[in-house]
Amino acid sequence: MGIGENINSEDSWKSALKSKRFRSVFIFSLITLAAALYCLALFLEYVETRKGISFDDPVLSFFTAVDLTWLIFAVIYTALIAAIFSLLPHPAQLLFAIQLYSLMVISRIAAMYILPLEPPQGMIVLQDPFVEYFGTGSALTKDLFFSGHTASLLIFYLSAENRKFKTAFLLLTILIAVLLILQKVHYTIDIYAAVMFTAASTFILRIIKEKLNI
Repeated sequence: MGIGENINSEDSWKSALKSKRFRSVFIFSLITLAAALYCLALFLEYVETRKGISFDDPVLSFFTAVDLTWLIFAVIYTALIAAIFSLLPHPAQLLFAIQLYSLMVISRIAAMYILPLEPPQGMIVLQDPFVEYFGTGSALTKDLFFSGHTASLLIFYLSAENRKFKTAFLLLTILIAVLLILQKVHYTIDIYAAVMFTAASTFILRIIKEKLNI
């Protein structure tokens, strides 16, 4: 059982903050997340300058890209706000989400390092002002394997306790995957890999939490 899982849900934060171990693990997890995101921002600068592999995606070859930028942003940031709202009352689940997101980010860095890709042919660049401002400062085109947007929404689904939120996050994960493909922001394999890597990260994290009680 991971730390925080036995916290009284009716008084969860009060109970959680009484635990010195929970406070320490929570702070350490936040620092780890910040460090992982900082490393990702630096790594993406390198990725954009590196030559990658280009290949024909049989799915993407069937249609012309559609610019769905604002719809994609609406889905992503609506889901993010909903995730914060749904997780804040539950410290154990919030801690799990932070830890899982950190592990996912580290996995993305490793995956992109191993498999550098060139942008899909016909891609309409997804220009996220928040990512560009806090990240590289420019639009990203090689932030590909695997899809961070898909993985993020899947993490919201896996972390949510409320059934309605859980269902909504699952539907939004499917929706964002379809939208990213329609805009040719990602190869199809990037979407599949996001699901597989997130599932693997969840499995690994649960083992770590059980063994180390974190």
